[in-house]
Amino acid sequence: MIPFLDLKAQYQSIKSEIDAAVLGVLASGQYILGEEVARLEQEFADYCDVKHAIAVNTGTSALHLSLLAAGVGPGDEVITVPFTFVATVSAICYAGARPVFVDVEPVTLTMDPAQLEAKITARTKAIIPVHLYGQMADMDAIKAIADHYRIPVIEDACQAHGAQYKGLRAGSIGTSGCFSFYPGKNLGACGEGGIVVTNSDDHAKTMRMLRDWGQEQRYHHLLKGFNYRMDAIQGAILRIKLRHLEAWTEARRAHGRRYSLQLGGSANLRTPVEITDRRHVYHVYAIRSRDRDQLQRVLTAEGIQSGLHYPIPVHLQKAHADLGYKAGDFPISEAAAREVLSLPIYPEMPAWHVDQVAAALENAYVS
Repeated sequence: MIPFLDLKAQYQSIKSEIDAAVLGVLASGQYILGEEVARLEQEFADYCDVKHAIAVNTGTSALHLSLLAAGVGPGDEVITVPFTFVATVSAICYAGARPVFVDVEPVTLTMDPAQLEAKITARTKAIIPVHLYGQMADMDAIKAIADHYRIPVIEDACQAHGAQYKGLRAGSIGTSGCFSFYPGKNLGACGEGGIVVTNSDDHAKTMRMLRDWGQEQRYHHLLKGFNYRMDAIQGAILRIKLRHLEAWTEARRAHGRRYSLQLGGSANLRTPVEITDRRHVYHVYAIRSRDRDQLQRVLTAEGIQSGLHYPIPVHLQKAHADLGYKAGDFPISEAAAREVLSLPIYPEMPAWHVDQVAAALENAYVS
C-alpha cells in the first residue's frame, strides 16, 4: 500500500530529538505555555520575518483571534473564498461576523482579485485570502484593493508554512497570518496547535491576552478571553520540527516536480501550476480531472490512498445554508470541488512511490 501520508515515518526520522524534547518538558513541570512555547514563538517569527508570533491551540483559534484583534464583531462582514476548509468560515462566525464569498481563480484556486472589489461594502471589516494547497494567493492585487479601502488582510496560511510570494514568507504580508500545526500539515504537532504572526504590537498584545482568558497578568482580566493556550509539549516538538522544515519542504517540492514531469503531458488531467515569483510548498498535490471519482477508484484498487480537498465548497454545506447561497453562485469553486484529487505526498515518501502513483493514473486511461 502507498499511504497518503505517513506520520510514523517522520517521527522515526527524528525520534531521538523528539523524545528528548518531550522528556525535557515532562521533567520541567511546566506544561502550558512557558519557555518552550516562548522560544517557538520567537523562532517562528524569525522564520516568517515578522516581529511577533502568538502560539495558540489550533489554526482556527489563530484565525478567530486575528479577526477579534482587527476589531471584527457582530454585524460586520468578512470576505473570503468558498473553496477552503470550513474552519476559515467558522472563525468568521465565531467573531459574530457574516462570511461573504468571492470565487477563486481557475489556475491556483485561490481568491480571484478581479471579483474582490465588487463584494466590499461599508460593513466589510476584513479580507481572508486562503493560501490553498501550499501556494499563496495573489497578495499584491488583494492588498492593493484592501489598502485602498483600509481593510485589514488576514492571511489563512494554514496550508502554507514556508510558502513565498515575491520573496516574502506566507503570513508576513497581511495584518496577520494564521497557521495550523495539525499533525498532517507541513509543520505539524503531535496533537493540535496553531500560531498567529504579525508586525503589529497592538494586535500581538491583544491576542496574547485573548488566548489566555484576557489576562494581562495573572487574575487581571482586561478582556473577555478564551482558553486558546498551546501545550508546552507541542511547543517543544514544533521547535524540533521547525529546524527540519526547509529540508522537508524541498523534499515535497521535488516530489511535486516529479509528479508534474510524469503527469503534465496528459490530456485527461491537469497538474498544479506553480506561479512565477511564488514558492509552492505542496501541502497537497492536487490534480484535476472530470474523471476524478473513477481515478480515485483505480488508485484505491491499486492500494494507493488519495484524498479530496474539498468535495463540497463551504457555500453548499448544510451547516452554512443560512448564508443564502445556492449551486451556481461560485462556478470555479464548484467545478474544482467536482474535479480535485489529492495524491500521496510527504517528505519521507520514496521517489518510486511517486512513479507508481503516476503509472497507475496513466494506466487508468490506457486500460
